[in-house]
Amino acid sequence: MTTTESFPRLKLSELTPKVYSAMGRLHATAEEAALQAGLEHSLLELVKIRASQINGCAFCIDMHTLDARAAGETEQRLYALNAWEETPFFSARERAALALTEAVTLVHDGHVGDDVYRAALKEFSEAEVAQLIWAITVINAYNRIAISTRMVPGHYTPKA
Repeated sequence: MTTTESFPRLKLSELTPKVYSAMGRLHATAEEAALQAGLEHSLLELVKIRASQINGCAFCIDMHTLDARAAGETEQRLYALNAWEETPFFSARERAALALTEAVTLVHDGHVGDDVYRAALKEFSEAEVAQLIWAITVINAYNRIAISTRMVPGHYTPKA
């Protein structure tokens, strides 16, 4: 069992400000490009939450569920997200994005299969799939930062 009480961890934002800032710019650029490509903000939040669930990143789960709620996401869909395949609450487009999110996040487990990739291309343009891959990659990187430095959830406030 792990605990956030083990010992203080370093703050990457303070120790590596240039790299941390570059990560922030990558995130902002990927987010802007995804929205410009036609991806919905609500879809991007679902992707961020699902990847964070898989990775066990409490900080990012807290942040992105708060952001999703602030943007109008329903409690029912948020609670059912970890079992999205078993519910009628998600559209075909969202299902394709969530399947791609799982495949990219768990790339070590069978890579990104052709079936998942084809399903994504059925629901999204190539430009949208490209932006989804960036969004998934960025949240996975942030999960690894938050987990390895034990960022503590519970202090985030969504933007107005």
